[in-house]
Amino acid sequence: MTADKAIQANGVSDPAAGKLDAKEAETSAWTVESVLAEITPRYAENTDSPVPFFHLLERLKTTKRAGWRRFGISDCESISDHMYRMSILTMMAPSSISSKLDILRCCRMALVHDMAESLVGDITPVDNVSKEEKGRRESETMDYICTNLLGKFNGGLNGKDVRQLWQEYEDSKTPESLFVHDIDKIELLLQMVEYERASGFERDLGEFTWVALKIQSDEVKVWAEQVFRERQDMWKQAGKTPSWRADTEPKAKS
Repeated sequence: MTADKAIQANGVSDPAAGKLDAKEAETSAWTVESVLAEITPRYAENTDSPVPFFHLLERLKTTKRAGWRRFGISDCESISDHMYRMSILTMMAPSSISSKLDILRCCRMALVHDMAESLVGDITPVDNVSKEEKGRRESETMDYICTNLLGKFNGGLNGKDVRQLWQEYEDSKTPESLFVHDIDKIELLLQMVEYERASGFERDLGEFTWVALKIQSDEVKVWAEQVFRERQDMWKQAGKTPSWRADTEPKAKS
């Protein structure tokens, strides 16, 4: 379980992460089967075809990122929207990064890192699900996808590859996985600014700015600073002052 698992709902920390109460004990009865029971028709399992898996991916296209919906953004990005831009961002890694990392692996990791949300959904702190319970649900979902849906396709090689990529991201130990975690955060910050701009600066999403402090690589930190200065300038031009968290507002250049 990674430290980032305490950062749920598009970067908002869960103050009760790791704790179980009566409601949590009840919701921990969640199983992959309980979700599949509501899907008609069910995905064909244990076949030598990847088509059932292809159909499951549609859920990533239609499931909205729940964190944004808390702020009244009903027509917000989907899970696959988020993963797609992340994969493109990895391809934009400067040579100082691409010379050291397997960027193709980073791109692929970005495309699968939230795949479990196809059945689990995008869990937020208000759902009162601990990071341990969230991890259990996601791990069991990936086992289902990579074994029941992909286990007999191409000798199970593709399923094993997807499962390994997802686990590598979760474990957050390799340089590639750490870079993709940084990309996850900068993609969130980009979307934050874009939703503020789309609202005519009526919507202040400054609550999410603290996520920038979790970025580790210097190169992505530079991108975050550029996004924040852009945000600062746009709000100033609108004649308004946005909120900032954890002293993240860019300082005046000397």
